[in-house]
Amino acid sequence: MATNNNKEGAGIVQDEHRHGSINLPAAQDINGVEAPVTWKAYLMCAFASFGGIFFGYDSGYINGVNGAKIFVEAVEGPGATELSYSHLTLITSILSVGTFFGAVIAGDVAEWIGRKWTVILGCFIYMIGVVVQMITSPDQALGPIVAGRLIAGLGVGFESAIVILYMSEICPRKVRGALVAGYQFCITIGIMLASIVVYGTQDRTDTGSYRIPIAIQFPWALILGGGLLFLPDSPRYFVKKGKIAKAKNSLARVRGQPEDSIYVQSELSEIIANEEYERALIPSTTWFGSWANCFKGSIFSPNSNLRRTVLGTSLQMMQQWTGVNFIFYYSTPFLKSTGAISDTFLISMIFTIVNVCSTPLSFWTVERFGRRTILICGAFGMLICQFLVAIIGVTVGFNKTHPSPTDPTESLANNIPAVNAQIAFIAIFIFFFASTWGPGAWIVIGEIFPLPIRSRGVALSTASNWLWNTIIAIITPYMVHEDKGNMKSSVFFVWGGLCTAAFVYSYFLIPETKGLTLEQVDKMMEETTPRTSAKWKPTTTFASQVGTKDGFLDPNVVGDVERRGSAV
Repeated sequence: MATNNNKEGAGIVQDEHRHGSINLPAAQDINGVEAPVTWKAYLMCAFASFGGIFFGYDSGYINGVNGAKIFVEAVEGPGATELSYSHLTLITSILSVGTFFGAVIAGDVAEWIGRKWTVILGCFIYMIGVVVQMITSPDQALGPIVAGRLIAGLGVGFESAIVILYMSEICPRKVRGALVAGYQFCITIGIMLASIVVYGTQDRTDTGSYRIPIAIQFPWALILGGGLLFLPDSPRYFVKKGKIAKAKNSLARVRGQPEDSIYVQSELSEIIANEEYERALIPSTTWFGSWANCFKGSIFSPNSNLRRTVLGTSLQMMQQWTGVNFIFYYSTPFLKSTGAISDTFLISMIFTIVNVCSTPLSFWTVERFGRRTILICGAFGMLICQFLVAIIGVTVGFNKTHPSPTDPTESLANNIPAVNAQIAFIAIFIFFFASTWGPGAWIVIGEIFPLPIRSRGVALSTASNWLWNTIIAIITPYMVHEDKGNMKSSVFFVWGGLCTAAFVYSYFLIPETKGLTLEQVDKMMEETTPRTSAKWKPTTTFASQVGTKDGFLDPNVVGDVERRGSAV
C-alpha cells in the first residue's frame, strides 16, 4: 500500500485516494478516543434537537382543532357540539399510525441516503401533510384532515427516529445525554406553543380557528430542514459506507477541529476500528438479513442484538405506559366534570409549563447521576403520584360529586381541596416524568445499538413508542367515558401499576451508559450486566484490539472498511 511519508505533527498523512486508504494515528489510551469540542460544535449538535418542536406541536395542536365549533360542524354536520368518538379517535390517532410506519421506513432510508438527508426528506413529507390539512374546509373536512395527518405522520416518524440517531452519533460523550435531552425539551416547547396558539384562536368563528393552528406547523419543518442543509452528516454513517475522507471532514466539523488534528484522526481511527470489530460479529448481508440481524442472539445474553432490540422497543413502550399522554389529553375533562375548575385551559397550561420547566433539570442529572439512576428514581416518583391521585380520587376527590343546584345536569365536587390535591400530585407526576423518563428513554435508545444495526434498532424503538401511543389514544376514551368503562379515578391505579412495572424494569434491565463513547457502550454491554454496568470502565481501545502498526491503525483495517462500504 502506497503512503505519503511526509508526516506532520504526530504523524498525520494525506489521503491516498487511488488506493482507497488513509493512515490514521491510533488512540494510545482510552482518554484519547474522542476529540475535544468547541462551543460552535456544541451549538451545531444542539440544533438538531429543534426537530422536537414540531413533534410536540403536532401532538398538541389537534385537541384545539377537534374542539373548534366550525370544524366539528364540518365533520359531524350543522348543530353538532362535539366529534363522535369514532371520528375523534380516527383524527387523533391517525398521526401515530403514520409515525409508526415512518419510523420503520426511516431506518432503511437512513442507511441509503444518510442521517441528515433522511431528516430533511422527513421535513419535506411533513410539509406536504400540512398543505393537505390546510385543504380542510366546511364542505370537505374529514378526508383532508385524516389524509394530511397520515402524511404528516410519516414525516414525523422520519424525524423522530433519525434525529435521535443523528444526535447520538455526532454529540460528544460527556454531554451526549444533555444534548439529546434537549430534543425532549423542544418537544415540551412544541406542546406549549400549540396550547398558546389554540387558546389564541379558540374564539374565532371562521376557518382560522383550525387553519391557523394547522398552518403554524409549516415553519418548524422549514427551519429544521433548511438548517440541516448546512450541517454535516454523521461521521459514523460515512465510516459505515467506507467514505473515510468524508467521515474525517464531518468529524472535524462536529468537533470544531481542523481535519489534520491528532484528536480528530485518533477518534476516527477508533470509530473505524469499532466498525471492523462489529462487522466480525455482525457481517454485512442482504436487506432482509440486515433487519434479521436486529433479532439475532439470545434474549438472556446482555450483549445480543435481540436483547438490545427488545430493550429499545420495551423502553419506549414503558415510556408510554407511564400514562403521561393520558394526563395531557384527558385529565382536564376529569377536572372539569367535577365542577372544581372553570378554566380548563389554565390547568392545561399549568401542566404544560411544569413539563417545560422540569425538562432542563435532566440536562444536569443525566450526566451527573446517569441514565439508569434517573429512570429508576423517576419511575418510583411517578408510581407514588399516580397511586396518590387514585386513592384520593376514589375516596374524597374526583369520584365524589353532587348535582349542581342551578343545573342538575352538571356535577360539583364534594371536596374541592381534595381535587386540588389531585391536581398538585398530577403536576408532581409531570415533574418526575419530564425530568427523567421523558428525555431518558430517547437518550438510551440512541446509545445501546452497535453501528451495523443502529439505524434500524433506533427506528424499531421509535416505532414502538408510536405504536403504543396509538394504542393508548384509542383505548383511553373507552376506559374513562361515562358510556363506556367510566373508570374515573380508578384509571390512575392502572397507570400506577404500570409505573411500578417501569420501576422494576429499570432496575433489572437498564444499563448505565453515562460518559462512554458509543463504541465503549458496545464493549460495556458485552462485559457487564445492567446492575453492575455503572462500575464498568474501559481499559483498552478498539484500535489496539484490531491492530496497530508504528502507532497507526492497521492500514488493512481501513482498506477493509472502505471496500466493504463501497460494496454496500
